[in-house]
Amino acid sequence: MSAVISGASLPETPSVATGLNSARSRFALYLLLGFSAGLPYYMFSTILSARLAKHGVDLVLIGFFGWVQLLPTLKFLWAPLLDRFSVPGFGRFFGPRLGWIMLSQLGIFAAMVAMAFTSSDASLPLTALFAVLLAFWTTTLEVSADAWRIELAPTPETQGPLTAANLWGYRSAMVAAGSGALIVADHANWTWAYLVIAAGAFAPLPILAMMRPQAGAGRARGVALATGLGASAVILGLSLFLAAGAGALVLRAAAAIGISAKTDATTTVLVLCLLPFLIMAALLPRIVGLSAGAWARRSTMVGPYVDIFWRFGYKVLPLLAFVSFYRMGDVLTLALSKPLEIAAHYDLTTMGIADGFVALPSSMAGVALGAVLAVRLRLTRALALGAIGSALGNWIFVWLWFQPPSPHVIYIATALDQFAHGMEGAVFVVFLSMLVNPRYPGAQYAFLSGFAFLLPRLLAGAGGNIARHIGFDGFFWLSGGLSLAAILFLPLIARVQPREEAS
Repeated sequence: MSAVISGASLPETPSVATGLNSARSRFALYLLLGFSAGLPYYMFSTILSARLAKHGVDLVLIGFFGWVQLLPTLKFLWAPLLDRFSVPGFGRFFGPRLGWIMLSQLGIFAAMVAMAFTSSDASLPLTALFAVLLAFWTTTLEVSADAWRIELAPTPETQGPLTAANLWGYRSAMVAAGSGALIVADHANWTWAYLVIAAGAFAPLPILAMMRPQAGAGRARGVALATGLGASAVILGLSLFLAAGAGALVLRAAAAIGISAKTDATTTVLVLCLLPFLIMAALLPRIVGLSAGAWARRSTMVGPYVDIFWRFGYKVLPLLAFVSFYRMGDVLTLALSKPLEIAAHYDLTTMGIADGFVALPSSMAGVALGAVLAVRLRLTRALALGAIGSALGNWIFVWLWFQPPSPHVIYIATALDQFAHGMEGAVFVVFLSMLVNPRYPGAQYAFLSGFAFLLPRLLAGAGGNIARHIGFDGFFWLSGGLSLAAILFLPLIARVQPREEAS
């Protein structure tokens, strides 16, 4: 395992050479980027499930909306394009990473405004369309920010502080959006709730636009902004068209195989969960034997992913199995925690206070501890502590379910949940970053982090069906147990070492 996490020196990038070479400036940058990515996340996940529950949408359908969160698991499909191409205007002046981040923020703002003006949920397919677009642009921002972070900090010692900064910003924005949206919705309506958070999501864009990591001066900034805004309008329109077309195909396919609000899709989902493992197992013998000159290893689109399987060989299977289980509790909590709290007769304002004043400091403390553990301990030990914490963070909702509604009860449950999952998340980000080949930081991190959420988010989409059969308490006992099961893989993970190319 030591070889996996040793890191490697990277050549200095233009962004490093022109103003981001101080630890303080990188830390501030990743606080801001974490905030930018975290603010919209709750709006297409936890807050959307609360909104649907308040509108009386069936619990099974609410579970299906959890599959919107599957989109980030597919980011490996377009991550290589972000490594290869730049956004016209933005990319030339601001650099490729920052250019994609700026475009993504415009997409996040547009999608959230669209969700605000369709907040009655009179048309659930339309609600799903804009939720998917919001998830897509949020994910695109994360892909660019993650690749930049790995380029700037290639070792565990440098990754720890940037990971903490990114997660502090991310989880702070998540809980601020969650609490703010719930309180605004309780006192006004869901339209205003989404508009307020949309304004917050737009706020970092002018700050990032003031950065200029690439060479250029004078009126070049204005030309770059104008060109970038024009290109952004075209790209955003194209993404809307493609998402609508893909959504129509998905709905037809679901109807064709009989998936609806009245059917139990759990079996189908579990079969889908197994397919990636079966496909990879079938291809591994051929991948392991590929030469350095083979097309599959040189290809821009598939080469970064083939490299993962070539470097780790057959040990990639237990590695990916561990990755799939590790964040199980975090994802499943997000899927049904708000429907559980609403069913337990908590009002939106109390839930919002818990998600703001309680969750924020708890989450930040958990992230800080996780970053320290990742640097001070062997990663396998830090990962084990994270898995135990995650299980406890899920099981606390079983306790909440059986308690009479009380602010103190929800505050205690929220504090433990956020602390545990913040700690777990920080350790996990460092672990995944150390698995990445520095030649392909964006694409490989996108694949690994996306794969990590594939199984949890598939199960989250069936969460409504599962909870209907075993109850909210059974669901959270199960989700915590699945997260704890990741520990079983750690003896194997500790011996995983990547294969090096023969010199």
